Amino acid sequence: MPLAAPLAGSVLSAEGASLVLVEWSDPGGRKDGRQYIAPLHVHHDDDEAWYVHEGTLRFRLGQEEVEAQAGAAVLAERGTPHTYWNPGPDPARYLLAMTPRIMALIDALHAPDNRDAGAVEALFREHRSTYLGWPG
Repeated sequence: MPLAAPLAGSVLSAEGASLVLVEWSDPGGRKDGRQYIAPLHVHHDDDEAWYVHEGTLRFRLGQEEVEAQAGAAVLAERGTPHTYWNPGPDPARYLLAMTPRIMALIDALHAPDNRDAGAVEALFREHRSTYLGWPG
């Protein structure tokens, strides 16, 4: 059954689907340093992609850094270490396309009882990914 709904701040997926879409935002406001949205990590079996609606995001993909301004898309292919952040003071709004396994990992990471390093590493392993830490 087709599903069409406003996406802002919510998730679009269906039971058994192989794709999950979410629209998220980052408030910006930082003038110095990087505040990463996600730690450096690798998904071994899953690709992940972003489309920037507003603002700017920066990505580390392997050893390369890429800046994506509004209208740009970025793909982190499976096996590629990656992280991303909002590099400036302005808000960013973006669409994230991922597999249900990545969405389950994100949901598990946001549970309040999964904050110590050992628990985080275990969650990544359970979801066929590797936690590489917060870049310093």
